Amino acid sequence: MPTMDDIAKQVGVSKGTVSKALNGAPDISESLRKTILDTAVALGYTRARRGAVRTLCVFIQNMDYEKPEDFGTDIITGFRQMAEPSGYGVKVVRLSAELQRSIPYDAYMLREGYLGALFLGLTLLDPWMKEFTRSHTPAVLYDNLVRGNPTVSTLGIDNNEAIGQAIEALYGMGHRKIGYLSGALGSHITQVRYNSFFYEIKRRKLPSSRSMAGYSYFFSDCIDTYLPRLLAQGVTAILCSSDLLAHSVLIRCLEMGIRVPEQLSIVGFDDLPFCAHTAPPLTTIRQDRLQLGKSGYYALDSLLNGVPISSLLLHGHLILRGSTGPVPEHPYGKQASDEKIIASSRKLTEHYRAAYEEFAK
Repeated sequence: MPTMDDIAKQVGVSKGTVSKALNGAPDISESLRKTILDTAVALGYTRARRGAVRTLCVFIQNMDYEKPEDFGTDIITGFRQMAEPSGYGVKVVRLSAELQRSIPYDAYMLREGYLGALFLGLTLLDPWMKEFTRSHTPAVLYDNLVRGNPTVSTLGIDNNEAIGQAIEALYGMGHRKIGYLSGALGSHITQVRYNSFFYEIKRRKLPSSRSMAGYSYFFSDCIDTYLPRLLAQGVTAILCSSDLLAHSVLIRCLEMGIRVPEQLSIVGFDDLPFCAHTAPPLTTIRQDRLQLGKSGYYALDSLLNGVPISSLLLHGHLILRGSTGPVPEHPYGKQASDEKIIASSRKLTEHYRAAYEEFAK
């Protein structure tokens, strides 16, 4: 195991200077501190005591994990089911932009004695995302991609394949005008799903103008602005980037008097537990979150052992339920007009608006 003496010799400073740099002493310049930290990480130095439990970290943000039905719960459970029997401790840390701005990723991991990490819920704007192109501490990123660094791996499902399954199923039911609604395109995965949707409908020579899709950070904006536009274009099916958004669309359609799936089919993404209990039950693309967690450990353990896994993608699975059906002969009823659709859309109460914005958080 490398020691502080090894770091000192490599950098050409005293052991005391190394100790100050590792402990955040204020009388060390930032450039020297960075050099010492980079050297320590490159040598494989760890502050864990000999014989102590080796610890891995799960960083999580923009995702809940406290309750059994939360998206992150099963991922963390699967990770622990693999890591802990292998002799690792697992620490779950709520990640924030403030923490990322306060200390570099490698420095934080070295300070806390964590050997590697699984990241859940990162966005493209997170400060550490820029560091992953040159970081040294093994990291597995769920639903995010960093190229060119052999210590960073991508974890997820094959979203291109999954979107293709959904479009193929709707196409097989006779749908020829399919729309897409998404949260903001501020993450790698929302961009992948957005682009996959257009690839799949173009491949089948379906209407593919950009007006066939809409996205927004707030679900209420997505529904107020883009759902009426899709309905006015005569779409008979809508694919959503998440189950929460699909459920919000389902509620709005019921308020508007649009019968699902008799007049409009709706598909979600993730297969959260509530999907089987909506009215009608929601068709969705399932991600096996327990297996994602187990695979996250497998990828991280591989990185820790010098196996440079680039990406590990599982197969998604389309779950057909009651929110999808054959293409209707008369979408939204013969008497429906664009004006009625738009007018009805604007009647959302403040109570529901607040609920949609809470979903978006």
